[in-house]
Amino acid sequence: MRAVVAVQAGEPTDVLRLQSRPVPTPKAGQALIRVQATPLHASDLHVLRGRYGFSPEFPAVGGNMECVGRVEALGPDTDGPKAGERVVAVAIPAVPGPPVAGTWQEYLVIDTDRLLPVPDHLSDSTACQLAVNPLTALLLVTRELDAQPGEWLLQTAAGSTVGRLVIQLARHLGIRTINVVRRRSAVAEITALGGDEVICTEDEDLVRRVAETAGPAGVRKAVDCVAGPVGAQVSQALAPGGQLVVYGALSTHRQTDPSALTIPLQARSLIYETKTVRGFWLNRWLGTASPQVALGMLARVRDLVSDEVLNIPPGRRFPVERFAEAVALAEALAHGTKPLFVFEDARDEDDG
Repeated sequence: MRAVVAVQAGEPTDVLRLQSRPVPTPKAGQALIRVQATPLHASDLHVLRGRYGFSPEFPAVGGNMECVGRVEALGPDTDGPKAGERVVAVAIPAVPGPPVAGTWQEYLVIDTDRLLPVPDHLSDSTACQLAVNPLTALLLVTRELDAQPGEWLLQTAAGSTVGRLVIQLARHLGIRTINVVRRRSAVAEITALGGDEVICTEDEDLVRRVAETAGPAGVRKAVDCVAGPVGAQVSQALAPGGQLVVYGALSTHRQTDPSALTIPLQARSLIYETKTVRGFWLNRWLGTASPQVALGMLARVRDLVSDEVLNIPPGRRFPVERFAEAVALAEALAHGTKPLFVFEDARDEDDG
């Protein structure tokens, strides 16, 4: 089988190779999946660079996140989806937990409790993106912050994939959103998507605009994936007792110095206004949640997408032989299209 393999840690364009490997054999409790489509996330590339929250043992198959495919076989004495059934595989390594095989290969062995059946009406492009961004958005809004109808929710990077999903989910749940973007050109798009208020840091003061928008009651719940000074401003903008959940650090996208990965918080604001700033990492959540809870939340995502509450933009298909082009697209700033590795039996309607 074909696999995109990192021979060592380093820049993806330098260390990735297309290799031929034997088809793996599932053990008890596992299934062999014939992969149809799998996305390339920026975090996949950070793993290869050695600047993510875990590091595989190299050489390693890339793609430590998610894929869609069909069950080829089950391991001995194993109950699970039947051969031929279409499933999403949650290949996100749980922390703490054992390593999971990468998804950038034609066949993948994975535990059956990491598989979720998906209906055929969901395209491969949509199905292979269910387990990271939509699940993150759902967990942030409903479990991490327990945002309620009528409340304000403040978020940065509203034009990102997770940001757009947060807006869609908030509209469905009756939650009002204040959405922070970097460029004035993005404001109209976020408004059209359903964002209640949009703040552009290119020419507006974030803290002042939040106060003007939310009034005396202020905003008590926020999510941030930018970090740096913008994350600090979000914390400052919160009302006393407010909560900020940080799930990314886009402001340090290519930063390799760990000491630069910071949020310069104001101690007075934290102490005297008793605000809370905490992190969220999907991998760690999966390591603490039971398989039943994790698959239950993923099933909720699947249903929200099936019901067209959440919309996942179609990805751009790449055969694995063109992995260098796919990596370049994944790295492009504001590219707006998710690159996908596909294999011969991936459905044609997945083209973006």
